[in-house]
Order: sequence, then structure tokens, then C-alpha cells
Amino acid sequence: MTGQIAKETLFLHNAEMGLGAWAWGDRLMWHYGQGYTDNDIQAAFQTSLEAGVNLVDTAESYGAGRSERLLGQFIKATDKPVVVATKFMPFPWRLSKRALINALRRSLERLGLEHVDLYQIHWPFPPFPVEYWVEGLAEAVKARLTHAVGVSNFDKSQTQRAYNVLAGHDIPLASNQVEYHLLDRTIEKNGLLERCQELNVRLIAYSPLAKGLLTGKYTLDKLPPGIRGRRAAGILGRIGPLLQLMTEIGQEHGGKTPGQVALNWIICKGALPIPGAKNASQAAQNAGAAGWQLTPEQVKALDEASDQFAR
Repeated sequence: MTGQIAKETLFLHNAEMGLGAWAWGDRLMWHYGQGYTDNDIQAAFQTSLEAGVNLVDTAESYGAGRSERLLGQFIKATDKPVVVATKFMPFPWRLSKRALINALRRSLERLGLEHVDLYQIHWPFPPFPVEYWVEGLAEAVKARLTHAVGVSNFDKSQTQRAYNVLAGHDIPLASNQVEYHLLDRTIEKNGLLERCQELNVRLIAYSPLAKGLLTGKYTLDKLPPGIRGRRAAGILGRIGPLLQLMTEIGQEHGGKTPGQVALNWIICKGALPIPGAKNASQAAQNAGAAGWQLTPEQVKALDEASDQFAR
């Protein structure tokens, strides 16, 4: 399968950007219900579709299933096509391979669908090895409950192992979803991005705006709420020069925002960003990162500016 892109995964390779639904129901990190409503979320969904962003990534664990239920409601209320990706969490108490299929069926019930476009293993958690649950992904494809399968938070070795298992079933590994942004470039440095590209595994970048830190709207005097604020304080004091460069580059592209520059940088790296959106304004801002490209010189400048503090 190396060197070829299976028709089942073309929707991933053709997509420039997706929409992340982590905040749809999550109270711990995103404070769901405080400052944004289900109507706001639906407006973000609809605005994304109207802008051509129709791949929505969710998970059974987001809001304990609330994210999937909301997405299912939104899909019923629109006549536009939606590409749905969701995930299986291999909790340690899930001891049977049937747990993956059973979890997928429950996700389908919440989504109101007969199948999803992409089903992913959320984390490579013990006690079972990678191969155990990847065999379950193969079974899900054969049962026609998903068109394509992927992984999330897998390192280079685990990705190769997952690829090998699926290849034995003549099924492509469609994707690996990991954290990737200007403040975390680990996948460039450890070879994961390159390996995914070699295998035609689409690299999906979650938290591509570093949970809001790359939008330019937060400062040391205006921290993100809750957990995000506690983690951000030590970073915001150091990234001023990077944000200034992003602002300057954005002006060279007709007034693009720092966040749009950050997302476009990921696109230029060959990855698929899936920024979250809690309202129509955020969705419109995200969509403005697609349809144009930074120059190679600008990408290099951003690389150099982030090198001093990027993981």
C-alpha cells in the first residue's frame, strides 16, 4: 500500500481542514455550558459546512458521549454532506476485542448513523499491545461499520505496527491524529511526520492553535480559564516575538490573523488541522486559514522563531 492512496482514504487526503468537536460537551477543559450554548455550537457546525469544512472529528469520551449526540442532532438538521470521524477509548477495563465493535455501535447510535467515515483508536493504552485493538479496527471495516480506520497519539513505532497489522488484512491505515502546532513540533523531530508521509498515513493535527495560545487573544494579564490558564502562564511570557511575526506575516496575506497563520503553517507542513469551534465566529476564523498558502520563506521564518521554545 506504500506509495498508493486507497479510495477509502481519499476524503482525508483531499481535505485541507477539519472541525474538532472536543469542546462540544467537555466541562473539564472547555467549560461546556459556560459562555457558549448548544445553539452556538450548532452555528459553528453550520458555518463550517458553508465554508467547505465538512470533516468533523469527535470521540465517545468527549463530554461522555455528549459531543457525538450533538453532532448527530446537527447532521439530522442539515442537508449538506458531513464526513464523520470518531474514536474508541481503550479503557483498561475493556478486556475483549468485541469491546471495540460494541463501542462503535454505541457511537453510531448516538450519532444516528449506520457507519462512520473514520474510526480511530484514541490512545495506545496498556495493558494490551497495539496489535490487539488494531485487529478490532480491521473487524470494524469488514463489518462495514466504518469506511476507514486510524489511530491517535501513536508514536512512530506504534504507527508502523498498526500499519503492518492492517496491511495483513489489505486495509490501509488512514490516519494518525496527534497534537501538532508551532509550540509542539515533536512529530517533526522524532520522525513521526516523515514516517506517516512515507506510508501515506494522513497526519491529523489536534489542538493546532495550542488551545488558543496561538490566536493572539491571550496575554499574561488575560489568561485562558481553568486548567488552560494554569498551563499557559509560563508560555505566554515567551512567545511574544512569535506572535508578532505571525501578525506581520498575516498582514502580507491581506490581514490574516495569527491563528489563521498558525493553521496555514500546519497545512503547509502536509498535515490536516482540526481546530475546535464553539461558535460561528470561531468557525469562520478557522475557515479563513484555508484556500491560500504561506511562502516557503515564511514557513522557514516561523520554524526558526518557534525553535527556541517548541517541544
